[in-house]
Amino acid sequence: MQMLITILFYGALAALLVVLGLGIANLARTDENQPSRSNKLMRMRIFIQAIVIALLVVIGFMAGAIHF
Repeated sequence: MQMLITILFYGALAALLVVLGLGIANLARTDENQPSRSNKLMRMRIFIQAIVIALLVVIGFMAGAIHF
């Protein structure tokens, strides 16, 4: 189970890096859809960051590093 959560964590981290890269690349564009696209990418990045943090907390609980 811990291995599955770890794989999900690294997958989510890779997705976060992809979305961040797309957002940075979008800043160089000058078309009329750029502001809307930038906003959608920002919301997607924040959503994926929340998933990454939640998975990191789960890994901490499973490893015994976080206690109540």
